[in-house]
Amino acid sequence: MNKWIGISLGGILGLSHIGMIGMIANRPSKMPTLNLPVGEYTSYKAKVSMDGYEIDYKANDPKTVLIDREVKEKGGFLGLGNNTERLLKEVPVTPIPYRNVPAEYTDQTTATRSEACIESIGAGKGTGRMVGASVGAAVAPSLTPIPFVGWVLAGAATMIGMDQGAEIGGQMTEDLSPKC
Repeated sequence: MNKWIGISLGGILGLSHIGMIGMIANRPSKMPTLNLPVGEYTSYKAKVSMDGYEIDYKANDPKTVLIDREVKEKGGFLGLGNNTERLLKEVPVTPIPYRNVPAEYTDQTTATRSEACIESIGAGKGTGRMVGASVGAAVAPSLTPIPFVGWVLAGAATMIGMDQGAEIGGQMTEDLSPKC
């Protein structure tokens, strides 16, 4: 008998909870809706209550932006080393990107290169890749006798030599070519 009383009270309690959740879910909200324009440089604070809402909106916030950029310059023996310089500048925010930003803070290196410069860099990379492959192949016979992995290391040495040769050849052509 006690078992049936417990089951019936639990069933009534469960059904009443399901009904209450359904009533709350279908009740229309009395809170006001808030549609704010949101952009890249906007900020706002909104206080919403049952009486209404209060908004503190700023359309162009922050007014200035700090640009932090690392510029790599060639240095060292034959220009093969890299010297990095850090540029910090505070510029005003504008709707048009890079309108007030000085040229040294924007990345326009590919836009200003001519077709002849790009072709000479490609030729330098091809020549450097061939020279690097021959250097890697010269090292390969010393790696081949290593048991089990010697042939893998020999191939890796050749590939690494090719990649490094292409990088060095392209940089040398870019630095020494009058077209660039």
